[in-house]
Amino acid sequence: MDIKEHIKEKLSLVPEKPGSYQMKNKDGIIIYVGKAKNLKRRVSSYFNRIQTGKTLMLVNDIVDFEYIVTNSEIESLILEITLIKKYNPKYNILLKDDKSYPYIELTKDIYPTLRIVRNLNRKKNRNTRLFGPYPNVTAAKKTVEIINRVYPLRKCDKLGKDLCLYYHIGECLGYCVNKDINIEPIKSEILDILNGNDKLLIDKI
Repeated sequence: MDIKEHIKEKLSLVPEKPGSYQMKNKDGIIIYVGKAKNLKRRVSSYFNRIQTGKTLMLVNDIVDFEYIVTNSEIESLILEITLIKKYNPKYNILLKDDKSYPYIELTKDIYPTLRIVRNLNRKKNRNTRLFGPYPNVTAAKKTVEIINRVYPLRKCDKLGKDLCLYYHIGECLGYCVNKDINIEPIKSEILDILNGNDKLLIDKI
C-alpha cells in the first residue's frame, strides 16, 4: 500500500476529540509529538495544505502516526509534555527557537511568577529559583504553561491596582487587591512538581 494512501486511510478514522498525536518516520521512531483540541482537524492539517520550511521537512519524514484520545484539552497537554520528555522528538526541537537551552524560573517574590528564561547572566541573584537546563524547549514551555493554568500564580510583572483578566478566569488569586493570601502551599507544590513529582500535577488536575 502506498504510504500516502495508508495515511489517508488512517486519517479517516481519527476522531474529533482532544488528545495527543505522535508522528513517526520510516524506522518507526517518533519524530514529533503534538496535542490538539480536535485530533482529526489538527492531524489532517499536516497533509491537506501546503507546508514550507521545517514543517515541510517534518511532513516529508512522516511515514505513519499514532494518537491517544484524552478526556479534555488540558489532559492532552499533560500527555504531550510527558511524551516529549520520554521520546525527545527531533522536530519538537527543530520547530522551536532552540538557540540556547531554557531554564524554568520561579521567583522568590512574596507572590511569585513562573516563566521561561534563557539569559542567565542577569539572573545571578538570590531572588529566584532556576530549574534546568531543559534540552527540549517544547517540554519546558509546556510545563510552565500547564502549571500556570492549574495554579493561580501571579501572571503580571508588577502588581497593579485593579483585578485583571487572569483573576476573572480563575488563573490568579488577585494578589494586587488581596494582600493576605497565603501563597506558601502553592509554592510548595510547584517546587515539588519542578523537582520531578509529575504525579502531583496529574492528581491536582
